[in-house]
Amino acid sequence: MKKMILLAGFACFTFVNVNAETKTSITKVITVSDEWMKSKEGTWDGMHDGKKVWYKLDMKDASLWWSMDGKKWEAVKDGMWQDKDGKWLKIVDAKMLKWSADGGKTWSDVPEWKWEAPSGTWYKFDKDWSLWMMGHKK
Repeated sequence: MKKMILLAGFACFTFVNVNAETKTSITKVITVSDEWMKSKEGTWDGMHDGKKVWYKLDMKDASLWWSMDGKKWEAVKDGMWQDKDGKWLKIVDAKMLKWSADGGKTWSDVPEWKWEAPSGTWYKFDKDWSLWMMGHKK
């Protein structure tokens, strides 16, 4: 009787393991990098009214632009965007990156000029306003 119970237990265990292995599949691949790389497109992701948008910087005057589709771009009138935590960021006098955690009432310097986008990707500007990125890539 004990052999029968052990054999039945082993058969169930084998069946569950085989079934689990056959049902496992990879639906998408995400590469995570821990090194800063210069952004080829010069754009970063954000959210606006619950929808994904793209931002870019006009490096001539440090003005901010945004797009819903990455093709048609409009100037961002207030020059601000939000990070993953909901802090507002903006470029001041074309020479400083600032952020605000209180909706724009007070502003402070952004450490190392870097922030995390809603996608989890980290971005930063260098002294020449070139965009660098680190983190998730799809």
